[in-house]
Amino acid sequence: MLPADLQRALDSKTKPIGSLGRLEQLAAQIATLQDTLQPSMSTCQLIIFGADHGIAAQGVSAYPSEVTRQMILNLLSGGAAANVIANSLDIPVKIVDAGIKGEPIDHPNLINRRIAPGTADFSIGPAMTLDQFRQATEHGTNLFPSPSTHDSKCATSKLSFRAKRSGAEESLGRGYTSTDAVCFGEIGIANTASASMTAHKILDIPLPDLVGPGTGLDDAGIQHKLAVLTRSANRTPTPLDTQTALTQYGGFEIAMMTAAITAAANAKRLVIIDGFIATSAAIAAINSDPTITNALVFSHRSGERGHDAMLKALNAKPILDLDMRLGEGTGALLAWPIIKSATAILNNMATFQSAGVSEKL
Repeated sequence: MLPADLQRALDSKTKPIGSLGRLEQLAAQIATLQDTLQPSMSTCQLIIFGADHGIAAQGVSAYPSEVTRQMILNLLSGGAAANVIANSLDIPVKIVDAGIKGEPIDHPNLINRRIAPGTADFSIGPAMTLDQFRQATEHGTNLFPSPSTHDSKCATSKLSFRAKRSGAEESLGRGYTSTDAVCFGEIGIANTASASMTAHKILDIPLPDLVGPGTGLDDAGIQHKLAVLTRSANRTPTPLDTQTALTQYGGFEIAMMTAAITAAANAKRLVIIDGFIATSAAIAAINSDPTITNALVFSHRSGERGHDAMLKALNAKPILDLDMRLGEGTGALLAWPIIKSATAILNNMATFQSAGVSEKL
């Protein structure tokens, strides 16, 4: 499909040229991704990655670490905001345990890919080992296996290792790659600290521009959080490559999501990025593989302080701005109807010729 053919298809619709603004841009992006003038955008899946963080021991969150597990259980029981919004849109929800504290959770909607019960405290040393990073990357990649190969090299790592696929993971991957779009969300107490460090170390965004209240810190709490992260940042040079940044400061859910974003994009699925945490994973993914950018849609501008700095650094234009800062993929879910509508315009809207409407003089 040639870009000129796509533009002619959009301009032929019964409207002044460009009058549907961002919707036309989204339609063009999706058509280009799928390489067709009749793109499909009818199915979507929400995947929420959950993990705990060792940095929580430094008092950088308003809530204790046990809330991660409690919120995962709330999601599995259908009581969270993400459940309510997803149900209203007929979008199925899956939870991935990337590293939650406590006993393993047995539930049909939970995928157990636990690396460890939380990362280490990155104010003292690396958040995870290299082997743990490899595991997280492997599991994220395996959610969206390449249709052309049984083993695939991990694009998010500089190590050129191969992701080994179990039969269960392959079956899971085929199920997810059958969907047109995927929303990514997260749960993890203190993960705004990890996300801030990831963005800082990869893009060299100043920490004061990134550090915010997270789950509800007051001004004193934010200053304490900034001090902890500044001290932690001094352990390593800036900037860092994706692997080093995530190994030193990442969360298991962020590392796993980074790999899943890359794999889904390479599988030609539209990747709908949520807010602050998901954008940090997108930063890591783009840093390793810039070619995936054309598959990414940034759903909303979060109310979390540093999200705007992230979006500006990526030159990304979000669809919505609702002052939300919950996470869980809620912003990504809300962007889905707009994305579907953009595709419907290209597929179903009448042309000047078919409707018998005169074109511009």
